[in-house]
Amino acid sequence: MTRRAALVVLGALTLGLGVFLSGQDDRMRDAGGPGIVPFELAFDRERAQEIKADWDSEGQDAARTSLVVDYAFLLAYGAFLVLAALATRDLASRREWSRMTRAGAVAVPAAIAAPAFDAIENAWLLLTLETRSGDLAPLAGAIFACLKFGALALVVAYLLAGLALRVMSSRPADA
Repeated sequence: MTRRAALVVLGALTLGLGVFLSGQDDRMRDAGGPGIVPFELAFDRERAQEIKADWDSEGQDAARTSLVVDYAFLLAYGAFLVLAALATRDLASRREWSRMTRAGAVAVPAAIAAPAFDAIENAWLLLTLETRSGDLAPLAGAIFACLKFGALALVVAYLLAGLALRVMSSRPADA
């Protein structure tokens, strides 16, 4: 399978899983609480307990489903981002965009790190859903969520910059 074909398959899988996870977020909100992101960023047991109370059992079931399915999602988006960052770095190297090539040395590891942080975050958040999770679980979940979001922001910025350079370099030069 070519890298391009893999990107298409992984993109479709990421999109499909993302739609499913969005439905779980809707279930959490329908149960009376926020979606999963505020729970990811609860930081302390008290805030996590408030969210869990707002969700009641229906919202907590949706959160649990979301966190478990997110393991498949993070594998799909993680592989997609790694391949996309590698493709961008390789294109930058071929076109001698030295800054983008150097930035790829940071973006590719960030694309690997983001889903790893997400997996660790999910483990802590699943513990947070349990009634006796203590103070550490929501704090650790939030720290790994922040690390994930930071890594994702870096990779997405790199990919968008690469896309912009590609579009700009394909335009005819003004005379």
